[in-house]
Amino acid sequence: MTGLALSRLLGSGDWLANTINYEIIKGNAIWRFVVVLLVVLVAVAAGRIAQYFITSVADRREKKRGINVVTLFLNCLSKPISVAVFALGLFVCRALLVFGDAGINPSIGIYWIKIAQAVAAIAFAYALYRLVDIIEYYLQLWTGKTKTKLDDMLVPVIRKSLRITIAIIAVLWIADGILEAEIRTILLSAGVGGVAIALAAKDTIANFFGSITIFADRPFQIDELVKIGEHFGPVEDVGFRSTRVRTLHGHLVTVPNSVIANSIVENVGRRPFIRRTSNITITYGSGHSKAKRAVEIIKEVLTNVPEVNTDPQKPPRVYFSDFNDWSLNIYMSYWVKPPDYWVYHEVNERVNLEIMKRFEAEQIEFAFPSQTLYVKKD
Repeated sequence: MTGLALSRLLGSGDWLANTINYEIIKGNAIWRFVVVLLVVLVAVAAGRIAQYFITSVADRREKKRGINVVTLFLNCLSKPISVAVFALGLFVCRALLVFGDAGINPSIGIYWIKIAQAVAAIAFAYALYRLVDIIEYYLQLWTGKTKTKLDDMLVPVIRKSLRITIAIIAVLWIADGILEAEIRTILLSAGVGGVAIALAAKDTIANFFGSITIFADRPFQIDELVKIGEHFGPVEDVGFRSTRVRTLHGHLVTVPNSVIANSIVENVGRRPFIRRTSNITITYGSGHSKAKRAVEIIKEVLTNVPEVNTDPQKPPRVYFSDFNDWSLNIYMSYWVKPPDYWVYHEVNERVNLEIMKRFEAEQIEFAFPSQTLYVKKD
């Protein structure tokens, strides 16, 4: 009676009151709705049981045989199966109710089927979403065999890209194909807004394509010493938007990938050796014999250092090169292998100390900037 009074109050065209009092109840006994509720509860419980059963089987197989395609496949399907069972329960509930002229409004039955189909489509898309884990697992095994660490960072990028693609396709498929929403109209009307968003996000898009360039060209690897513009240090991380470089001062610098793609990248970490060039100065009082002996001593010292490269194409170079204003100049150049920055400094220290020791024994004096003034007396 209350519903009828509400219908009269709101008018004969009020579909909500009619639906509550007439359309839903008409042609269906109360027990049918009770059974529908029980089926929904059973579907939820059955989904949980199926999920637990599949997970248990996967765990037992993994303990006996280790991780393989079957165990990964079962783990991926354990959660989507509960959604699929719930979708099946919705289809069963639809069959328990009477629709049409003698029952519930047929439009409700049509929407019921569409919702059940949408839930089933969600379960299918969720399964594909989880199956990406199998691709990720085997990609990690493959990248683990390579020397480069950029491949290891590319795996999460591929995983996220695949999952985002699956999610977008699933949403469009469910909205347009099942629920029959006007997705095309919405997308067309959003075209102008999309252009505005694209213009606003041009830097983000440029950084994304910059990251693709880095992953494709591989100008550097993780932990390699690089120089990008004014920034010099090892690479710590490469992301979608930026690359992080730890400078030799300990500062963490974030460089946009678009900048790296358009900059000259000097990969110091891939050098086969580190070159040292130095000028050793001795006094003019050393004379011809000691100058010649100084050159010989430096050559002997470099020959006895195992880290100094003795390749015929790049041997140590020592020459009496110039007469400076205040000294005799000896040019020294050599290459240190392996190209380790700290090994390079250790080698330089040994070379310097040995040269000082040998010069002291030969009484060869190092020169320092000085001037000698001669005063002419009348």
